Amino acid sequence: MATRTSPGPRGSQQSRGKNTSAAARSTSGRSGANKSGGNTRQPTKQQPALPGDTLPLPLRALRGLWMGAAHMVASGIRKFGHDVHPDKELRRDGTGLFLMILSVAVAAVEWWALTGPGADAVHAVAAGTFGWMALLVPFMLLIGAVRLFRYPENHRANNRVGIGMTIALFAGSGIAHLSGGAPALADGFERLWQAGGVVGFLVAGPLSGILTEWPVIVLLSALIFLSLLIITATPFRHIPSRLRALYEHLMGQDLIEQDQQGTRDRGSDPATEKHDQSYLDERHSASGRKPKRKMRLFGRDRAADRAQAELDGYVGDEAFERAVLADDDDEQHQAQTHQGAPVPAEPRVPPGVRRPTQQERATEKIKQDHGIPADPHERAHDPGGNPEPATEAMAVLPTPAPQVPSNPVQPQIPPTPMPQRTEQLQLAGDVTYTLPPSDYLPAGTPPKERSEANDSVVAALTHTLDQFHVDAKVTGFSRGPTVTRYEIELAPGTKVERVTALSKNISYAVASSDVRILSPIPGKSAIGIEIPNTDRETVSLGDVLRSGNARKTDHPMVMGVGKDVEGGFVVANLAKMPHLLVAGATGAGKSSFVNSMITSILMRSTPDEVRMVMVDPKRVELTAYEGVPHLITPIITSPKKAAEALQWVVREMDTRYDDLANYGYKHIDDFNKAVRNGKVIPPEGSKRVVRPYPYLLVIVDELADLMMVAPRDVEDSIVRITQLARAAGIHLVLATQRPSVDVVTGLIKANVPSRMAFATSSVTDSRVVLDQPGAEKLIGQGDALFLPMGASKPMRVQGAWVTESEIHRVVEHVKGQLKANYREDVAVEAPKKQIDDDIGDDLDVLLQATELVVTTQFGSTSMLQRKLRVGFAKAGRLMDLLESRGVVGPSEGSKARDVLVKPDDLAAVLGAMRGDGPVSVPDEPAAAGAGASSAPIDLVADDLESRRQAGQYHDGSDDDDDGSTDAWSLTGR
Repeated sequence: MATRTSPGPRGSQQSRGKNTSAAARSTSGRSGANKSGGNTRQPTKQQPALPGDTLPLPLRALRGLWMGAAHMVASGIRKFGHDVHPDKELRRDGTGLFLMILSVAVAAVEWWALTGPGADAVHAVAAGTFGWMALLVPFMLLIGAVRLFRYPENHRANNRVGIGMTIALFAGSGIAHLSGGAPALADGFERLWQAGGVVGFLVAGPLSGILTEWPVIVLLSALIFLSLLIITATPFRHIPSRLRALYEHLMGQDLIEQDQQGTRDRGSDPATEKHDQSYLDERHSASGRKPKRKMRLFGRDRAADRAQAELDGYVGDEAFERAVLADDDDEQHQAQTHQGAPVPAEPRVPPGVRRPTQQERATEKIKQDHGIPADPHERAHDPGGNPEPATEAMAVLPTPAPQVPSNPVQPQIPPTPMPQRTEQLQLAGDVTYTLPPSDYLPAGTPPKERSEANDSVVAALTHTLDQFHVDAKVTGFSRGPTVTRYEIELAPGTKVERVTALSKNISYAVASSDVRILSPIPGKSAIGIEIPNTDRETVSLGDVLRSGNARKTDHPMVMGVGKDVEGGFVVANLAKMPHLLVAGATGAGKSSFVNSMITSILMRSTPDEVRMVMVDPKRVELTAYEGVPHLITPIITSPKKAAEALQWVVREMDTRYDDLANYGYKHIDDFNKAVRNGKVIPPEGSKRVVRPYPYLLVIVDELADLMMVAPRDVEDSIVRITQLARAAGIHLVLATQRPSVDVVTGLIKANVPSRMAFATSSVTDSRVVLDQPGAEKLIGQGDALFLPMGASKPMRVQGAWVTESEIHRVVEHVKGQLKANYREDVAVEAPKKQIDDDIGDDLDVLLQATELVVTTQFGSTSMLQRKLRVGFAKAGRLMDLLESRGVVGPSEGSKARDVLVKPDDLAAVLGAMRGDGPVSVPDEPAAAGAGASSAPIDLVADDLESRRQAGQYHDGSDDDDDGSTDAWSLTGR
């Protein structure tokens, strides 16, 4: 807000009045304190009297009468239109009343032909100065009086209106002078008064001597038009919009649009229309009081709101969510409060003027911190700095600074539909499967190449480098959806450390704590500084899948990742990774990435190309995909069943490798190609129908829950899958929000080469995921570091976003094409073994003790201590358990116990202890009659024999179809 620099008598009187009143309050406070409890009295200083108090009594009474009348008239004027309440210290009611009386006097003489000595004096002053333009002087004086009554604190706007009216009055007097015949001083003052007066003679006389009459009239008319623009604060480029807004206001169209907007906000339900929701839009009314709320939250209103919310969309449709419910003004107020700076009062923005956005405020703040002059076009539209801005004609244009070129972003692919392809499936009958149309994933907002914030950051970086005497310059920048990478090139002889050491100074200069420095940029001889954008862009999954990178290949395992720092689309092939680890803190974007990956698979692949196993211990993250035909089993939510499913994947992998080894292929793609070309022929006598193997994608949404329940089994299965399953077409995606060493173990990291790190809470977690720092500086909500297999350094990407509504549309289309065909043997619960309570957790060591005692036929506690490396108490307890199971006899002092079980009966005893039930062992006569020896049964040999039979490709003498044990029947195909 502008302040008056020329103190007048009234201003000095007001300031002295304020100081006097403050001093009086402080004096009264001290006197009150002395009365309450003080024994000593401080002598009060006598305040100097006001200048008005020294006037004689009649003048003081006249002054009070004048100011009282001025306050009454001013309060009446302020009631017209929207009520205003300027501060008492800033009011200029006396001057406004004087201008109003003067306008009435001029109007009485010039309009109503009042006669008399006083009227002649007024006419001589008004008409003698402006000629017949004196008819407009009452209007101008009345406008000035009203502005002094209503807006006395807005000095800049008042001065602008006064300057505009003065220019119009002078130019009009010049035109009146020319229209009246251009009289000279020799013609007398009467002729001048009837034309343009003395002012018209002084304005048009010299110009008419240089130019002819019509060019002078055109020039003065242009000045009048310019004065109208100055008065209304209208730049030249906004003239059409202002005229249209005036027309709509006069025709009442703006009121109709407001009513329609209010109707759309309230909804079509009558109950919703009656529900007052103004407290959701306006926190405070214009007077500063909170609006009243109508507490109708029960019955029909609540049901209507819930039904409307279901029709509008889902909770996950919003891309960037914030936990703090604060607007831009509150955030700026909190930031200034934390910094300890006084919070300036926000100027009121009149209705109809555009409010500044957060990006514009951040840009203006950076410019103010570094002393960069603001753009006059931007200043003319900044209502936060001046509610009634100046016009372009009065602004002084600064010298434009050289702009740093920006790298062009990748052109946006028009949302043309992707070519559809149909496949004849044999999984659920001879049906035609159609991929979801591409319009299910709508296009996002077009990307920006540069903005005002980028230019401000370039200026801030240049100023910081110059301030610390670093011989470097900003040569360009690449704007991405989340961050912008600025390229800095060093002069010969300048160390890279000179720039990297200024990381905190750069963060301070650009007012951002999330600054990441790359030294150097991969593939360039430049240092990269990545700074978050104040206006983040949402990357739509539809744009990524319609990009040129995604259209180059028809591979079913291609997924849309997002956009990189340079604005290019990032597309990855899961079959080439071959396994992926996704990690990050809560809310960083892991679930959004998993949803984008699954939706990409559903959009590009058919169920006979890709089958999936989803493990969701959270129970709610992947429930939207329940029932899709790509699933090979229902979504697994139990960690124990998930461990069993991983073991089934290991068995599936072994079966596929058996086929590859027997038919002589190294990769599943080669095997599938040979099957489609008819080159894979099963052996004679085999009833198997060889079909291509689909890709198997295993998605684990939370690895930490599985590692807590069965860490050893889960780790063994994951390690075996990641080591061998690449050529078998089985790929694993592991997601976790707890990237610690006990969850992401060394064996898992060694066999999962591709990493996707979202924002982590510490540098330790970043090192666990990426083996290097960097993820702790990400800003969250999809911002990630993507390290595919074979890359030396991770690339920064903004993950693609897909809304819940889009996911449901794709899933409904896929489920309508084909029903899911689940496998029943994926997550089969193993039969529970009955273990005696007295054994407890000592089953393993008890089995070892039983085998040791039976094979050696020597039952000694000291031997168990030595062989099993246990203590005396443990060895004694084991010996008691063996005695209760009939393995050894009772104790006989210091002698060894008798062993009651022969080595031939060892397998039966071990099975009974494990809870498997007694193993039938043939007796000696039957065995002798059969001509076989009574050797113990080798369970390991039996297991190997069963696996060997499972790999055979002929049925032998078995003619039953259900008894076929070939690989295809084992996989359920």
